[in-house]
Amino acid sequence: MPRIAILVAILALAGCSNQGLRDLRSNTGGPDEFMILPVKPLSEPPSFSVLPEPTPGGANLVDPNPRGDAVAALGGRAEAIEPRGVAASDAALVAQASRYGVQGDIRQVLAQEDEQFRQRRGRFTQFTLFRTDRYEQVYRRQKLDPFEVEQAFRNAGAATVTNPPKTRR
Repeated sequence: MPRIAILVAILALAGCSNQGLRDLRSNTGGPDEFMILPVKPLSEPPSFSVLPEPTPGGANLVDPNPRGDAVAALGGRAEAIEPRGVAASDAALVAQASRYGVQGDIRQVLAQEDEQFRQRRGRFTQFTLFRTDRYEQVYRRQKLDPFEVEQAFRNAGAATVTNPPKTRR
């Protein structure tokens, strides 16, 4: 009988552990290994007396350019790919999407609002007897069922593509 009580106590304490909310950020003061990008090897210019003017905020010769490198590997011209900015073919799309203005700090604002939302929704999720997915628990009400959305569009008269049959989990 004491073994069962100890086992139940251990399981109850294990269920109270906080697994976080799928937080992939590092909580330590050390470097973040995902922010380190491999660069091209340094090369010596042909002449040190004729160097280009520095461009603050511009691209460096050793900075990675994955799209340009892929184009060059497939036999194209890497300099034809714009490393930054919007391609000319997408300019009309970007202009239409930003016609009401663009908020410069949208990522910071959304991160702050999401943090406040998670704190409000996750107040009582700390106390659980069994391991649960806190992310799913907090965002459960915002989850969309694609089959319900498809049916709503069909009921509204919109043409929709055919989906595979709904499977049960």
